Amino acid sequence: MVKKSFFILLLVGILVSCSYKQYPTQITTTKTVHDTVFVRLPSLPIVPPATTNPIDSLLYDAHTASTPNFNLRKPNFVIIHHTAQDSCGQTFYTFSLTRTQVSAHYVICRDGTLRHLLNDYLRAWHAGNSKWGNITDINSCSVGIELDNNGKEPFSGQQINTLLTLLDTLKKSYGIPASNFIGHSDIAPRRKDDPSVYFPWKLLAEKGFGLWQDSIPPSLQVDSTFKPMEALRIIGYNTHDSTAAIIAFKRHFMQVDSSKTLNEWDIKTLYNLYKKYL
Repeated sequence: MVKKSFFILLLVGILVSCSYKQYPTQITTTKTVHDTVFVRLPSLPIVPPATTNPIDSLLYDAHTASTPNFNLRKPNFVIIHHTAQDSCGQTFYTFSLTRTQVSAHYVICRDGTLRHLLNDYLRAWHAGNSKWGNITDINSCSVGIELDNNGKEPFSGQQINTLLTLLDTLKKSYGIPASNFIGHSDIAPRRKDDPSVYFPWKLLAEKGFGLWQDSIPPSLQVDSTFKPMEALRIIGYNTHDSTAAIIAFKRHFMQVDSSKTLNEWDIKTLYNLYKKYL
């Protein structure tokens, strides 16, 4: 009788333990911020890392630790675009579609209205497949500014005034060097032509945003050892496609000439700029 009772109790215990829900079947606690849903997961045990890890030079204690010494990444470049569309409304609609996979931190409309779409510390998708110097992930280190312009017309005075104010704020806030204010076509010469030949790069350089060539006397003699393609590469251009790099350079610094080769005056201009970037 005792054995039979013991067996029944053991069987009941097994059934109860198997029916215990160790993990919840669904998570019901959620929090929505903007359009992103954050799910609060059940807590899990913390397993301290091994103290004999040969790869890591730090020896961990059995206890967890933290540090207050950190900050968010700050942008070090500003990339200027034109929208290639006909209104700010079109641009905002394009940015709202998931399938387009494009965005920017700021949009400046034709009337000078400024719209701040993303926090400067967040990574916008504005640069695409691009390269400047040795940097191939421009999105991770830059602020993208879109100017409402179809690429076939001059930029309005209100637009440029707003842009200059914004650039001044960004430069002071993040300590961005003057040479790091560049255009989309500079970083993606094979794919892009924005912000077009109508963009006033010279005016921006005079205000401290980007570099510009000095007044070059016709008598300037270029060093015989000067190599134009090497100079373009040192400035930052991707010279894998030399023709595309030349066109992008002339679109930015020459503007009145869109030919695919460097003439004597182009080389003198490039030589002058190359020394500024050294």
